[in-house]
Amino acid sequence: MNVHGRHYEKAAFARVLREAREGTGAALVLWGDPGIGKTALLEHAAATATGFTTLACRGTRTAAPLAFAALHTLLRPVADRIDALPAPQAAALRAALGRGGECPDRFLIGVATLTLLSELATEQPLLITVDDAQWLDEPTAACLAFVARRVPGEPIALFLAVGHEAPAPGGPGDGGTVLEIGGLDDTAAEAVVRDAAPDADGETVRRALRAAHGNPLALSEPPDVDAGPRGVGSRLRRAAVARVERLAAPTRTLLLVAAAEDRGDRHAVRAAAATLGVTEHAWQDALRSGLLHAEGDRVGFRAPLVRTVVYDHAPPAECRRVHRALADAVTGEDRAALGAWHRAAAAEGPDDAVAAQLEDCARQARRRGGHASAVRALCRAAELSAAPHDKGRRLALAARSAWEAGPAHTARDLLDQAERCATEEVVAGISGGLRGLIAHAHGDQESANRLLLRDLRAVADRGRAVELACVAVRAGWSAGSTDRQAEALRVLERLATDGDLPEAALLPALKQWWDTERETSAAASLTGEAVARLGAASWPLLPPAPLAVAWGEEAALADAHRARLGELRATDVTGALVRTAPHTAPLAIVRGHWARATADATEALRVAEETGADHAAAQCRLSLAWLAALRGDASAAAVLADRAVERAVPRGARDLTAAAYWIRGQAALFAGRDAEALQWLHRLTEPGHDAAHPTLALLAAPDTAEAALRTGARADARAALRTLRAWADRTGADWARAAADRTAALLTADRGDAEALFRRALDASEAARRPFDHARTRLLYGTWLCRARRRTDARAQLADAAETFRRLGAAPLLERTLAAQERAGERIHRPDPAPPGEPALTPRERHVARLAAEGLTDREIAAQLLLSPRTVHRHVADVLAKSGVAARAELARVDLDEGPGPKPR
Repeated sequence: MNVHGRHYEKAAFARVLREAREGTGAALVLWGDPGIGKTALLEHAAATATGFTTLACRGTRTAAPLAFAALHTLLRPVADRIDALPAPQAAALRAALGRGGECPDRFLIGVATLTLLSELATEQPLLITVDDAQWLDEPTAACLAFVARRVPGEPIALFLAVGHEAPAPGGPGDGGTVLEIGGLDDTAAEAVVRDAAPDADGETVRRALRAAHGNPLALSEPPDVDAGPRGVGSRLRRAAVARVERLAAPTRTLLLVAAAEDRGDRHAVRAAAATLGVTEHAWQDALRSGLLHAEGDRVGFRAPLVRTVVYDHAPPAECRRVHRALADAVTGEDRAALGAWHRAAAAEGPDDAVAAQLEDCARQARRRGGHASAVRALCRAAELSAAPHDKGRRLALAARSAWEAGPAHTARDLLDQAERCATEEVVAGISGGLRGLIAHAHGDQESANRLLLRDLRAVADRGRAVELACVAVRAGWSAGSTDRQAEALRVLERLATDGDLPEAALLPALKQWWDTERETSAAASLTGEAVARLGAASWPLLPPAPLAVAWGEEAALADAHRARLGELRATDVTGALVRTAPHTAPLAIVRGHWARATADATEALRVAEETGADHAAAQCRLSLAWLAALRGDASAAAVLADRAVERAVPRGARDLTAAAYWIRGQAALFAGRDAEALQWLHRLTEPGHDAAHPTLALLAAPDTAEAALRTGARADARAALRTLRAWADRTGADWARAAADRTAALLTADRGDAEALFRRALDASEAARRPFDHARTRLLYGTWLCRARRRTDARAQLADAAETFRRLGAAPLLERTLAAQERAGERIHRPDPAPPGEPALTPRERHVARLAAEGLTDREIAAQLLLSPRTVHRHVADVLAKSGVAARAELARVDLDEGPGPKPR
């Protein structure tokens, strides 16, 4: 097709294609009025993409309910390459395309598509064109949005055309450049008129230009009265309606069959039309009209607007008659689903048989990972259900699919609709206790606890009920409610024991872990072995990181998460990072692996934001905020902590709010703003405050005591000491003993037992495994020795503290230590900043390098980080260059867990 004018648009296409050839592709999204020429521009782009492999697909109303229908069309020419993908990705993509397999992770499907396209583009640049993207099925649209956000690092150009409205964020071209297609200039417009009517006189051309306002489709229509620039669409519709109405009835029926079929399958259209009495004469009449065209096995309309007009202006009864004919005429792999949807379109009222067919379509879509398509099928099935119970059941199933597809608000709305048709108990049983799970992830935590404990009674599967009880325990803890936490523990104990489940053997360890109010002896403290058993049994049984830190079992919990990570990598690509890093990052901070924690939290935050895992994103922000506070970047700490609080407070997630307040308190304490620090930290124990949380208050007690003593609030310091002593006596946690001794030494600084307390804190068997806290003790002890005029002893303690703070990158306390060394009479050389030419690894490079050092391939790393193999390969090359090693195998010798690393932004 000859595209007149459009110099700006053609230049934009040429630029994107040129950049794709150079390895930096882009997405370009076209939108504009009907008939404005979007399809012609896509065809022009494909025709001019010399040296490109081209893949194309089109959204259609008929196929919009079918999971991955458009993706199947797009990848059909390269389907033979799917088996060469890494096994988990190949399995996911095969399942998505209906070639076997069970319910793949929806993001693994996106990763598999990206890998396939990226590797195809390494052979020669790739152009992907998508027409009528507004009609893409939801799973394909989500998959293309995933790809679109990553083409800037690939030799891939992605061009999409949507409808007459500007594309919304999150659509299939998400992140791409949006280009509104306007009318042609007069010169190009006249050329279009001359093409359509070579013999037109000057007056006819002028009338056409005046009426069409640069719309190519309007320019090729007989001129009408001037409708104004905003009335061109209406004029085009009127013209199309008039042309259709002039046709004979059988020809109009044929056009309606083609419009209702919409995919362009000439065999299906011909078969359905024949059952409705359409003859060959009607076919010839339709083709002569210019409204319909046929080529080979394909049939289509002159413009999408014509299809819309034909269908929208047909009598409803005639539309239903056509859909009934098409239900038995459709062909292809999706014929059962297409037939069900055509029967649904033909239904005049409740139809349980068709509803059952749509429910089966939903099951098939779920097996392919197309949860959004399952929602659509189940909702329509509910509309066609005669009995309220069936309607409620299908809406509850739709809510579950909506939850797995991502949008929590949709799932919640569907639960509300389901409960208007069936009882809460029935809906809870069918949805698997979904309302409580949604509340835990996105709502109030005390409400989540109550809902989970209420609804688990309706869940038939005892193992599922145990899982809900575990989540209820976590919700109670997150809310800072020991009562609700204890109630959930009692329910969990009863379920596990009565059901004779494997979890029953773990109950003693589980109760000890969570029941922080129960008196225990040091001999009965929770062991690393018990943590490993909890992790191996069930994911929800693993407690949160702050509780592990409180018990002094951060190493054991980190090992349990590492074991779970290995299992998840094979089946759940997003879970491998999003379900582990938010927990392992704070554990790594406590253990002194700050560079590792920065890399893990940074990457997990990126993936969590993309996948909608809001809770995990808040946890990652808090880890990065904590690191910023420890490194002295109070501004970054405040921004990150405040963002976490914005999400945590409305949800009653006091654990997150308390962590943010603790971080703000530490940032102020390290900066010497002691009164401000105490204000933040006081809130952790203030009854009824959003930040009041017993576990976080315990962990913050050493900071509270130090801030209190610096401001003269000795009563607050003594209260913090009592908290630490009680926990140490109850659990035997070594860190609590050391922290209590250090706090007691500060309180008794003017008495002779202070040194013994400092020494005992330093000599605690596990104290050195938390290097930052251990160095703080040395700093405080060294400062005390200096005041006692024992400068030689003081210098030894301060030197060790300075070395640790320097290695970690703890700038505020390093500066304080250096100042103390100078007061102790030591001449301190403050090193100059690192010389240029030795760039530090970025957090992503550290993460990629560590995975590569573990033996993962570029493809495996790409799957976990939701990147393309090409991007991962580039990062590995950068890491090798920066680390000064020649080969990938040598990365195992590079220390990727130490050093300050870059500060979080």
